[in-house]
Amino acid sequence: MQKKKKIIRATTVPTSLDTFCREQLRELNERYEVVAVSSPLPELEVVANREGVRTIAVKMERHISPWHDLKSLIKMIYVFAKERPWMVHSMTPKAGLVCMVAAWITRVPKRVHTFTGLVWPTATGMTRKILMTTDRILCACATHIIPEGNGVKRDLIEGGITRKSMKVLANGNVRGIDLEHYNRTEEVMQEAAKIRKEGVTTFIFIGRVVRDKGMHELVEAFVKLHNQHNDTRLILVGRMEPELDPLNTETQQIIDTHDAIEAVGSQKDVRPWLVASDVLVFPSYREGFPNVVIEAGTLGLPSIVSDINGCNEIIIPNENGVIIPSKDADALYEAMLEMHVNETDRTRMASNARKSMATRFDCHIVRRALYDFYDSLEESE
Repeated sequence: MQKKKKIIRATTVPTSLDTFCREQLRELNERYEVVAVSSPLPELEVVANREGVRTIAVKMERHISPWHDLKSLIKMIYVFAKERPWMVHSMTPKAGLVCMVAAWITRVPKRVHTFTGLVWPTATGMTRKILMTTDRILCACATHIIPEGNGVKRDLIEGGITRKSMKVLANGNVRGIDLEHYNRTEEVMQEAAKIRKEGVTTFIFIGRVVRDKGMHELVEAFVKLHNQHNDTRLILVGRMEPELDPLNTETQQIIDTHDAIEAVGSQKDVRPWLVASDVLVFPSYREGFPNVVIEAGTLGLPSIVSDINGCNEIIIPNENGVIIPSKDADALYEAMLEMHVNETDRTRMASNARKSMATRFDCHIVRRALYDFYDSLEESE
């Protein structure tokens, strides 16, 4: 019996493995010997048990930390030298840098990195230069580069990060959407009924409640809307990260005290929160290919999103949502106002949303594209 080729899939923190590679690792493990590598956090054991793959813990810092990054690189070199994989496939920025350099040093034959988003386009000064340099090093060490969407691909080219050939798989997105799970089941509807407020237009944001997600603009726009239309509500689902990307004092105070803003923290299951709402608002400054916009659409919500990578590839203006300029509180206010007062248009876009997502981002379409890519690497040998 022919021995299975070994593949290492790696992310900086295991939450990303849990999110991006759900069911993929289990399916890949039927054909390859799959090893998952990430930082030593409880979610790594969750991935091991659910996907049925072996895991290895290598601590990696999300932020720039030269000394810790060097220690991570040394440990990763040791892991790859011992495991001798046929392929290392990384995602997320720090895992990409550490893994691609380590895989190049240990001469792993196939060194693949998926860019799920770029940090440097919104950075400034020396930080921007450092981030661009690390991405250039990553790409130089990789044999294959997968941008999650066409916007990410364009930025990599225009930023001079790499001249290597790149291919977006399927219609973009690394995970796809499980249409059975993201459905208005009886159980989901019952939970949503506990959250919904009748006679009120509920806007919802899901993600990290931080500056880079457009939180300052969102709070400003909503307060202006609510002052004129008190039959509106804003729900914020997600954790705050004051140590990494703090909100300014004024925005934080409004979130903490405004009667119509509900910050409910991270939720294990976002489906009832989406179903209990009317419109997703996602004014982020930068993304790769945001899953939450796909999830919201699949559950029948129109979205208001920034004109940034990923968002402008998911939302088709006036069909399943609205696209506004990034960092523009006035444009965000106008879009929210229109969604509130024009129920006919809102309902029409909501009715289009699920089909729009299903035809492009069904998880089976996304997985098949990835498996075909792996097949092409084998056939090229």
